[in-house]
Amino acid sequence: MTVQQGFTPHITTIGEGPRRGLALHCTMAFGGAWTGMAQALPELTLVAPDMPSHGRSADWDEISSFGETAFQATLAAMDETPMDVIGHSFGAMIALRLAVEAPERLRSLAVIEPVFFAVAKADAPELLSDHAIKAKPFSDAMDARDLETAARTFNRMWSDGGPPWDTLPERTRAAMTRAIHVVPDTHEMLFDDTLGLLEPGALDACTIPTLVVRGGASHPVMTATNDGLVARMPNATSAVISGAGHMAPITHPLDVAKAMGPLLALS
Repeated sequence: MTVQQGFTPHITTIGEGPRRGLALHCTMAFGGAWTGMAQALPELTLVAPDMPSHGRSADWDEISSFGETAFQATLAAMDETPMDVIGHSFGAMIALRLAVEAPERLRSLAVIEPVFFAVAKADAPELLSDHAIKAKPFSDAMDARDLETAARTFNRMWSDGGPPWDTLPERTRAAMTRAIHVVPDTHEMLFDDTLGLLEPGALDACTIPTLVVRGGASHPVMTATNDGLVARMPNATSAVISGAGHMAPITHPLDVAKAMGPLLALS
C-alpha cells in the first residue's frame, strides 16, 4: 500500500491533563470534534490529528492508499512514550491497527463503534447484508461521483437523527462533501480485513487494556462488530451508552468519559 508523499496532518492539542492521549476522529469530522471529550477527561491532554481531506489537513491525492496514509501519519504524530489511544468509527479502525502493529506505543485503548465490518461479516452476515441495502443510496451517489449527495446520505446514515442536511451551515456541508471521497478506498480494509487483524496472533494476542464502546441506539451491525471484537480480544471489556447512537463521543461525551474511567484507572 502506497503512502501519500509529503503528507503531514494538522494536529489539534486539547486539554492540559498530565496524561497524554491520542484521539482519532471519524470520517467527515476533524480533531476539534474531541473538545467535549477533552473537557470530560481533565486528566488527559488529547493529541488529535486531522486525517487527509479533513479539518485543516491537506487533501488526499486519490492515488495513494488513504488508510495507509492516515495510519502512517498517525503513527508519526504519536509520542515515543505510551499514550491512551481513543478512536471513533474509522479512527477506531486506525486505533485497532496501532494496537496490533505498535502495542508498545499504547497505554490503553478505547474504540467507539469501530467500522471494522469484517467482524460482522464473519459473525452475523445477515446484518451486514441489511447494512448494504441501507447503504445503497450512498454507493449509488459515489458511483455517479455526486459527492454532495453522497455526503448527505452518509451523514443521514450515521448522524443519529441529527439536524437535517439542509439546516447545517454551508461550511459544515462543504467540509463533509470535501471528505466523502475517501470512503470507497477503505472498503477492502474494513470489509475484507486486508490488514489481517482477525488472523491468529493479531487482535487475539492484544493484551492492552481495551474498552469497546457503542451507542445503545446504534446500527445492529455495530452491535455485532463490537461484540465480536470483545469476544476476540483477551483484555477487552464493553460499554453501551444509553440513548446514544454512532456519534456517542460527540453527542454524549460525559457518558463516554465515565465509561472510560475504569480503563484509565487500570493503565
